[in-house]
Amino acid sequence: MVAAPELISPKSSRVSAARRLGKRNFRGKERLFLAEGPQAVREAVAHGALVEMFATLDAAERYADIVADARAIDARVHLAHEDVIADISTTVTPQGLVGVCRFLDTPFEEILAARPKLVAVLAHVRDPGNAGTVLRCADAAGAEAVVLTDASVDLYNPKAVRASVGSLFHLPVAVGVPVEQAVAKLKEAGVRILAADGAGDDDLDDELDKGTMGTPTAWVFGNEAWGLPEETRALADAVVRVPIHGKAESLNLATAAAVCLYASARAQRAPGGCRH
Repeated sequence: MVAAPELISPKSSRVSAARRLGKRNFRGKERLFLAEGPQAVREAVAHGALVEMFATLDAAERYADIVADARAIDARVHLAHEDVIADISTTVTPQGLVGVCRFLDTPFEEILAARPKLVAVLAHVRDPGNAGTVLRCADAAGAEAVVLTDASVDLYNPKAVRASVGSLFHLPVAVGVPVEQAVAKLKEAGVRILAADGAGDDDLDDELDKGTMGTPTAWVFGNEAWGLPEETRALADAVVRVPIHGKAESLNLATAAAVCLYASARAQRAPGGCRH
């Protein structure tokens, strides 16, 4: 059983401060964001990013290990009624745990200094669910970093955080980098730039057959609705389309990103690849 001190009030200044983090301007000012649910909060604790946690009595008992670990890193833990959690949460069905976390973004220079072999660059990606899902795909494929350009969605949008399913805490993410700068600096670091576009001149299967994908690579992914503008496509070493072998008109952004990132991951681990 979790000891139950006085429950935090819905009118508490701590609750009000957490609620405001649902808005981008407050997140930027405080450099704090919300992580909701046991998976995200557990990852935040493991990576030392959690500064404060709100939990219902039921959730605190069910996830006593998370509560104990949060207290062990000196995060403030508040026990609360469900209406308090619902007030803070941005989901329709809150899971009883909401964490307040420090910003995690990494300076782009640090990413370059680490000589990454696989990077996802999100250029003009506006949908937070897609951004979070691509981040999750990049994590699963073994990418070393993700870059969100200055024209892309806020990394800490609650929908993006949820869609990343904890991957936000796993790999370096740079934010606010102009796409031209991102591409230029990655090229200087010896990284090949591939732009993913359904109208690309090069076919992903052909790229794999030619054996050109085993080198350090950055994939540039564009807007969900209108893809990549011509000036961004022109920056790439190649513009690559995922082949459609069936009758589907196209793939959505996150699905195409998963296909591209895993194709690079496999090529890099094959004989002659940069990870072999």
